[in-house]
Amino acid sequence: RDLLRLARASRLGRATAAVSASARPASPTGATPSVARRLACFAYEGVLLAGVLLIIGALHSGLTQQRPALQGRSSLQAVLFVVLAVYFTGFWSRGGQTVAMKTWHIRLVMHDGTPVSPGRAALRYLASWLWFLPALAIARQAGLTGIGPIVGTLGAGVLAYAALAWLRADRQFWHDALCATRLVTWRPAAPAQAESDA
Repeated sequence: RDLLRLARASRLGRATAAVSASARPASPTGATPSVARRLACFAYEGVLLAGVLLIIGALHSGLTQQRPALQGRSSLQAVLFVVLAVYFTGFWSRGGQTVAMKTWHIRLVMHDGTPVSPGRAALRYLASWLWFLPALAIARQAGLTGIGPIVGTLGAGVLAYAALAWLRADRQFWHDALCATRLVTWRPAAPAQAESDA
């Protein structure tokens, strides 16, 4: 009987510890993720979104009866801009992490560590176009038309913008500085160890 009671108590203790561990929220280390890790997250985000945007583009073409490739380009760009705004604003204001950011253990918070509001998330989305607008302006000014030169210019622009983080002591990106937000390392809390039966 004593052995049976000990076995039941042990099982109950392990179950209680598991429930407690799952109830505990993840906690930030407060450390700024390295620029390389943030760029890797950026690239992974692009891969995840590429398929979604292609599907939306195909739906837009079908619904608008778009035949020539350049016809309706402005409306497609507007639709994609809004879709991306909803995606990023929604995830950033509800937990501070997109799918890619969860994979790379990165979270967006306010400068004081509090959660990001929908308004601030929307502002950061607009400011984050600093990743692309300078390179797009250069490509337009140079009259680049081929997909290769444009993609190359965008890639160089993204790397140059990321490198600007090294000019800041906290290594945050400049659009985060403008929005009073920051990216922090955020890992799930380790499960509590069950008490030893010994």
